[in-house]
Amino acid sequence: MSDSTAPRPRMTRQRTAVLEALGHGDFRSAQSWHDLLRHDGSNIGLATVYRTLQSLAEAGDVDTVVTDAGETLYRRCETPEVHHHHLRCRVCGAAEDIDIPDLEEFAARIGAEHGFSDIAHMLELTGVCSSCQRAGR
Repeated sequence: MSDSTAPRPRMTRQRTAVLEALGHGDFRSAQSWHDLLRHDGSNIGLATVYRTLQSLAEAGDVDTVVTDAGETLYRRCETPEVHHHHLRCRVCGAAEDIDIPDLEEFAARIGAEHGFSDIAHMLELTGVCSSCQRAGR
């Protein structure tokens, strides 16, 4: 999640455009966000979209997940101040923030049992959402 001591990135026209596009919801690739921006009339370049998404992810403003194929997907973080996990549809990218009670304590305990400290983790559950199931995808 976000490091509150890190300086906030400067708010440029391109950064604003990407943040506004991210209001569309589900996880998408940088290419997909770029296509959406271009469709909405923006002339922002693909490389700028990639850099902006990465910067926003580092600041904790954007959630990222990596698909089975290794592609990074991005979505505006709904709760940037709270560590959370995702349940994501492998077909359409729809995602839900989920709470897993006691996961933090479990991770710390397992780390300590193996002599590790300062444990960090990312947990993502994937499946096929009910909409994609109904559509036979």
